[in-house]
Formats: sequence, C-alpha cells, structure tokens
Amino acid sequence: MPYFSLRNWGSFGGWCAESSGVSRDSEERSMDKVMMFSSPWGWMGIAESSKGIQAIVLPKRSERAVEADLRAQSNGLLQRGESARLDVARRQLLDYLAGTRHTFDVPLDLSQGTVFQRKVWRVLLRVPYGKLRSYQWVAARVGGPQYARAVGNAVGANPIPVVIPCHRIVSQDATLGGFSGGLSMKRKLLSLEGTLRYVNAGH
Repeated sequence: MPYFSLRNWGSFGGWCAESSGVSRDSEERSMDKVMMFSSPWGWMGIAESSKGIQAIVLPKRSERAVEADLRAQSNGLLQRGESARLDVARRQLLDYLAGTRHTFDVPLDLSQGTVFQRKVWRVLLRVPYGKLRSYQWVAARVGGPQYARAVGNAVGANPIPVVIPCHRIVSQDATLGGFSGGLSMKRKLLSLEGTLRYVNAGH
C-alpha cells in the first residue's frame, strides 16, 4: 500500500508535465545533444547538456512529434548526436518500461529551473517506485502547506519525467489529476509500477 492516506492529500489537485518548458525567470536553454529512439511504448527523446540529462520526452506516436517537443523546449536549438550518457539513459528508460528497472543512476542537469523548482524536483526524486505521494507531502518538505499551489506548478514544470517521477504525484481526492502526456500514459506508468489500483477508478 502506498504511503499516503486520504487524510494526507494536499490542497492542490495538480498535474505533471510530460516535458514542459522552463519558467519565465530561467535563461534560454541550449541542449548540447538530443537522441530520439523507438521504444515498445512509442518514440521517445532525451536531451543532455554538459552537466547531465536535461529533458525527456515521453512516448509519442512519431519521431517527428518527439522532435517538435524537444525543439519547443530548446527554443529551436537542437543537435542530434550520441554520447555514452545518452545511451545509458536510453537503456535505463527501456529497462524501466520493460519492468526490469526501478531506479535511475544518470546525472541530471536541473539548471533550467528556478531555485524553488529545483527544490521540488529533488523532493520528487525521493518518491520511490511503487509509491504515491500527495502535494501536501511535497509541500511539507519545501516550506509548508501554504506552498501547495507553487508545488503543483513546479511539479508541472518537470522537464525530466519518469526519472524525476512526477507521475507518482496525484490529486487531493485520490484521482489521477492531469498529465500532459495524457491520462492514458499516466495510467500506464502507474499500472507498470503497481499503484494504479490505489487511484480512484474512472478518473
């Protein structure tokens, strides 16, 4: 059974971005290299900077759709290429989708986020495979319940989904909430991790 109970649900029924842009306060992003690849779930994308993995695009129907998403995040600046780090990230994502990997060990570049966003993203990294958490739980670890709405916005700005597991944060009423990758994708991820049964059916 996941950690939360209905008494612990946060006050913000937020959503999680599949691969969203940066905040208005952040500098323009330049992705050093991007990789697009086919998975059993669809086409995916990964971007890296010199510091680490910078963005992940969840499965889409076409390579073109993945490229458009990455281009939107990088202000149109894309350089396709390969690297040892991108290849490790690709293999770990494929293992995760196959159900054989529960954790990731690739370096991340969170510099595109604000100080508060980075703080929230680091808390999300503490939510383990097979568990769900509420916005209240996250807010309590970044300043208190009064930050629930800001937490929801920061979760929604997560550019590295799955590795930073924003899909494990659900709405205050135990429903799925939103997900820019689509609710079917969120259901699929939670089903893979065995937690979908703890979310209210029909939402």
